[in-house]
Amino acid sequence: AGVKEDSFNVLDLAEYTKNRPWWRKVFAPSSGSSAEKYNVATQLVIGGVTGWCTGFIFQKVGKLAATAVGGGFFLLQIANHTGYIKVDWKLVERDVNKAKQQLKFHSSGNKMSPEVKTRVDEVIIFLKKNVILTGAFAGGFLLGMAS
Repeated sequence: AGVKEDSFNVLDLAEYTKNRPWWRKVFAPSSGSSAEKYNVATQLVIGGVTGWCTGFIFQKVGKLAATAVGGGFFLLQIANHTGYIKVDWKLVERDVNKAKQQLKFHSSGNKMSPEVKTRVDEVIIFLKKNVILTGAFAGGFLLGMAS
């Protein structure tokens, strides 16, 4: 009774990517090196701009954090001096000493978990393969911190 059959076109992505080099560049598994994708000038621009933006943001956030911590400490000192709050300095000293002991204990082992070691190795490999991009990022970061 009038059943209409829809015909669907099947897109074979493997065949499609063979005929489209731009598709391979965008979606192919990357070797982790941007040197193969971009020329030196592009890498310098990308690294420099992203580094500058990151440095600028770090500078602003750093100033805000320093102001908040310093202002909070200043207000606590005023409140302690005027008698609004009472600080148990013996308890503070005991907690600080406990934290020091834990830091000494953890740093004496000096062993990284396998997951962290794998991530660190991946970062090191990426940095080695993208020396130009990394250098430009570092320079831009320092410029961003200075401005």
